Amino acid sequence: MIGDHEPRTIAERLRKLARNMWWSWQPDVIEVFRDFSPGTWREANHNPMAFLDFLTPGVIEVKASQLAMEHRISYTFHRLQEYLESTRTWGRKEGGCLWARPVAYFSAEFGIHESLPIYSGGLGVLSGDHLKSASDLGIPLVGVGLFYAQGYFNQRLDPDGWQRESYSDLPVEKLPLEKALGTDGSPLLVPLITGTGRILVQVWHAIVGRNHLYLLDTDVDGNTEQDRKLTARLYGGDRRTRIRQELVLGVGGLRALHALGITPGVLHLNEGHSAFACLEMARHIMEIEGVLFSGAVENVRKMTVFTTHTPVEAGHDRFEPALLEETLEVLMRKLGLDRTGLLALGRINEMDPGEPFCMTVLALKLCSKANGVSNLHGRVARKMWQCLWPHKDVDEVPIGHITNGVHVPSWLAPGIREFYKRFLGRDWEQRVCDPDTWAQLQALDNNELWEAHQIQKTRLIQYARRHLRKQHALRFGETRSEVSYAAILDPQVLTLGFARRFATYKRADLIFSDLDRLGTLVNHPETPIQLIFAGKAHPADEGGKHLIKKIVSICEQARLMKRVVFLEDHDINLGRHLVQGVDVWLNNPRRPNEASGTSGQKALLNGALNLSVLDGWWAEAYDGRNGFAIGNGRVHTNLEEQDRRDAVSLFEVLEQEVIPLYYQQDERGLPQEWASRMKWALVSLAWRFNANRMVLDYARECYIPAAGGESCGMGKNTTSFGT
Repeated sequence: MIGDHEPRTIAERLRKLARNMWWSWQPDVIEVFRDFSPGTWREANHNPMAFLDFLTPGVIEVKASQLAMEHRISYTFHRLQEYLESTRTWGRKEGGCLWARPVAYFSAEFGIHESLPIYSGGLGVLSGDHLKSASDLGIPLVGVGLFYAQGYFNQRLDPDGWQRESYSDLPVEKLPLEKALGTDGSPLLVPLITGTGRILVQVWHAIVGRNHLYLLDTDVDGNTEQDRKLTARLYGGDRRTRIRQELVLGVGGLRALHALGITPGVLHLNEGHSAFACLEMARHIMEIEGVLFSGAVENVRKMTVFTTHTPVEAGHDRFEPALLEETLEVLMRKLGLDRTGLLALGRINEMDPGEPFCMTVLALKLCSKANGVSNLHGRVARKMWQCLWPHKDVDEVPIGHITNGVHVPSWLAPGIREFYKRFLGRDWEQRVCDPDTWAQLQALDNNELWEAHQIQKTRLIQYARRHLRKQHALRFGETRSEVSYAAILDPQVLTLGFARRFATYKRADLIFSDLDRLGTLVNHPETPIQLIFAGKAHPADEGGKHLIKKIVSICEQARLMKRVVFLEDHDINLGRHLVQGVDVWLNNPRRPNEASGTSGQKALLNGALNLSVLDGWWAEAYDGRNGFAIGNGRVHTNLEEQDRRDAVSLFEVLEQEVIPLYYQQDERGLPQEWASRMKWALVSLAWRFNANRMVLDYARECYIPAAGGESCGMGKNTTSFGT
């Protein structure tokens, strides 16, 4: 375990704070580190472990005295202790059986903070937010993931605007991780036996508030060179690498928990990547209870919760039978299964010898609760997987939905957080799911909210200029003066933000479908707009890379270059700046391919209005006044026609609704009706689309029932898989 003694010195207390990633959603703790040396803090990528390595204990004591920070450090340290020891949480009062048998939350990626870059995008950030909200609510939950020694790639644009990927080893000694120890006090090693030999897995331990995260790593002496690289990169390698990563995550992850003395009462599979955990749990039950696979698997079903995140067919992992058999040969024998029986668990048509093994099918067959991540996605998932229940109508398919939410403290600008504290009460974060909390904003003077937002918008533009200056220096090998960047972007101009994975169905280039029309909007003498883009394409996604190159090229056209920019190397830090400062969050996927789309929720909480296709969460959130809609929710069978119609709608909504409303300003320059919409968006949506509400839904409707408690019920679409 990390740190078990009471720290006495200032340096020891700072180290203790740095070891628990609770600091990552506490602005006052972040300020403590930053105030020691703002430049060093930025250079350390906001990583307190790396930051403290720049300072000796003696220097820390001297600087703390010079800056009169001793009391601030002691105060934040005691706040952490109070947080950890508090019994006044939902989990303590309502969690019951989860305290004896916690939730094991499996995910291929966790996005907790930019200083631990083992995430690629929405799935990982959602996992990190889930872990943090479970901590705030006091719900016992253990995260299980992989430690990617090289993380996800760093994105650089070459002079032609083409995405280039680079990788570097993460400095594990400067991360808030320690090796998990076995019962003998030595670093824990978990052996996995495949058809081609043994893989040893070591386990890293991180503390995230009240909860724990265990990350599995195969870079271990004794493994083959190929196996040592298994966990090197997130979503890297071929199909063989992928299935072996998923073996490590599911089977290795559950074995690690058992070796650590953790007996989970619930398995939550966040996507199908970890579905092998169900097979390992069945093996464990067979060994402990002396039952056959058929009996063990019924127990596994009762305790397993599965969340599917993708309505895109290609997003579901499928493996050829020979590859599956090679990977699970030993486990298959211990389960008492033959090749046919094992393959049947991951096939829709169990008797089709040509059908590959699907991890989503395995998860759906071995869970008691399955859900999509928005109302619309639940409907799409039921239709997509009705083939598993051919005798049921699509509405009766047992896949429900729990709409995603975001961890509010992680994404709020510090100034906005203080603003809410002033107007909603000091304890507003404990009441974040209560509509009455947010209803208080109705009485707020529009000017107060507008000014708070404008401060964040100015900070975003300052950040974007710094980012572009560094980006251009790396790309073109030249250093321009700061003055030359002062003309890029304008705090007084209506600002739209777009940042997400550059998959082609997300249509990042939709607004560029009519460049003359866009040029007119950008350069209008009285009511101009400006756009900030960011995002990465998967290294193997040539279509996504071409999309980035296209947009970068357009950004460099003379008529657009000061008002349309692309910021490279999108990560949590860049995303946080964007959602905290834009006026409008743009989202235009090809419906119904956006499962949820939580970036718009982050922008909402900071006062932005959403301009989105009626897909994902926005399909159930939009009420006609709390933002803007692209299209009417109808889907055309011809994709080109769908794109054309949505592009027309996008420009019409911009020209007829968004722009006129923003520039309808009073004598003080305040857009009264716009600010009223900002307030209504918060009042109508903030209480619903946050991670506390999401995790409470999982706890009440999935976790407690799966662990043996009572169910509040998600309705008819959460029954177990049946043949």
